[in-house]
Amino acid sequence: MPSFLPDLAVIATFTAAAAVLTITPGPDMALFMSKTLTQGRKAGSVAVMGAASGVVVHSLFAALGISALLAASATAFSILKYAGAAYLVYMAVQAIRNGSALSLDAAPGRKERLSRIWLQGVTINLLNPKIVLFFVTFLPQFVSASDPFAAQKLLFLGFYFILLAVPSCLLMVFFAGSFARFLKSSPRAMRLFDWTFAGVMGAFALKLLAAQAAAR
Repeated sequence: MPSFLPDLAVIATFTAAAAVLTITPGPDMALFMSKTLTQGRKAGSVAVMGAASGVVVHSLFAALGISALLAASATAFSILKYAGAAYLVYMAVQAIRNGSALSLDAAPGRKERLSRIWLQGVTINLLNPKIVLFFVTFLPQFVSASDPFAAQKLLFLGFYFILLAVPSCLLMVFFAGSFARFLKSSPRAMRLFDWTFAGVMGAFALKLLAAQAAAR
């Protein structure tokens, strides 16, 4: 297996977590769904690609920054993981307390240039501090401080997340009308998203703390 690939168990766990995160409503989903409903599928697809471009930048910075920290101090990397566990718990609590940040405006609007829509997609992920914290705290859960190929694996996981997310988001764009009606008419489904997201974040936090305790 190439050195940049995590083992199959890690990839399987990451895939499951990424799938839940992808379908959990948030600001980026609100953007590409609203663009689809107001300006058509082409606009929605461009918004998806813009959001994915923002995630590419986050993946690069997260991998480079975390790798530099790992090279400087294994202890600092462990502290980052503990901070990550605390942040994952915070995200879980916020999802249960405040619910999903999905607000869809289906009123027809003025057609925008596709370049502008793409830039909106980039901006909504690139300038969102929660996305920054998420990548800095989520990706390290899947690499070891003693792994000499940690940087390559972090990059692989970042781009693998995009590979998983983009087709799913484009599918939502294609079925945007039906998907939006389902979410609006089913508060129970929205709460299910929230509790599923909270469960995934909480499980990763517990897994991290248990692994760190066992390593001591």
